[in-house]
Amino acid sequence: MTLTHVLVPLDGSPLADEALTYALETFDCRITVLNVVAPLDTGMSEGGVLEPDADRQAAADERATKLVDRASQQASEAGQQVETAVETGDPAETILDYVEEVDVDQVVMGGHGGTRNEIARRLLGTVATAVVSEAPVTVTVVR
Repeated sequence: MTLTHVLVPLDGSPLADEALTYALETFDCRITVLNVVAPLDTGMSEGGVLEPDADRQAAADERATKLVDRASQQASEAGQQVETAVETGDPAETILDYVEEVDVDQVVMGGHGGTRNEIARRLLGTVATAVVSEAPVTVTVVR
């Protein structure tokens, strides 16, 4: 199968940056970088600990824009172009929805380890684990 569209979710982590580098070096097709802003009133955001407010939401949106702009600059420096997208929602669900809605052929993402109970979560991270287990396309996890 010839790939026509690769999605690289970015969260600002070094492993996500490595995933973008991998995608740029490996694939000769349309690449979209996506940052998902978790709503401040959910557990996946600082709003799960702190009260959400307009200033913090604006800061989160600004951070997301900077992340995708930085990715676009990185691609440009490598002589390539990427499409950029910023969405709001649960990170795993939003990535999975994006895959379906935008006709993505493959996802390349960073994995995050940690001290969690389940072995898969320890190896990959919660978002990567959900995407790997539920995506209808191939998912490459960069570690």
